[in-house]
Amino acid sequence: MAVTEKKYHIGLGHGDVGDYVLVPGDPGRTPMIAKYLDGAREIAFSREYRTFTGKLDGVPVSAMSTGMGGPSVAIAVEELNELGVHTLLRVGTCGAAQPEIKMGDLVIGYAAVRSEGTPNGYVPTEYPAVASLHMVNALVEAAEASGVPYHVGVIRSVDALYSDLLPDRMPRPHLRDELEMWSKAGILSNDMESSTLFVVSRVRKMRAATINLCVDELGAGEIHHLDPSFMDRMLRVAVDALRRLIARDARAADRK
Repeated sequence: MAVTEKKYHIGLGHGDVGDYVLVPGDPGRTPMIAKYLDGAREIAFSREYRTFTGKLDGVPVSAMSTGMGGPSVAIAVEELNELGVHTLLRVGTCGAAQPEIKMGDLVIGYAAVRSEGTPNGYVPTEYPAVASLHMVNALVEAAEASGVPYHVGVIRSVDALYSDLLPDRMPRPHLRDELEMWSKAGILSNDMESSTLFVVSRVRKMRAATINLCVDELGAGEIHHLDPSFMDRMLRVAVDALRRLIARDARAADRK
């Protein structure tokens, strides 16, 4: 394969993307992230994958959307890995699984329950979906510094969004009991991407982590459009965390 050839799905080639990539689901969120990068410009918009690349503290950083769900996330991770990317930070949304998590709160997942199917094509279900420790630490430090309400723990990823939102409308029995079980087990929130991101990234020897904005409180059965300022403050925390990680990586490289 020629070095200059663009990857089939994401539309990117070597030199188009930074080693550090912020990965929202929504393509409309990448220009919001680009505002925090120096000299950012749109590089590609292929399918659900919209990419901006700029710099953060002099280091090339990109924002690339992944669309919704595990299959498109896995494709993104694979093709970014082939381009040399080593760090992926999901900036997404989630529904709360605990009553203390309110609309607009941030949720940092250090692991995820695999209630979806994509990683099963890689490894057995016994394989855990775990975030990068250094990235989780950077996110916690950034969230603490921001003063924004945040929660840290185990999250859960699913394929069927509306089975979680409206379990009583589904043909499958006992869905509400299943949701209550996960809540009793201490799961903080539900999204559709993190477990796939964690598993595929770890298999490919990449770092990955997630910070999500709560847009659905426990039992509400409805996703809310929050004031854009809530998304903006999550992005500020995520960018601060990435700055901290970049600085840590630079110190580690200097010690070698």
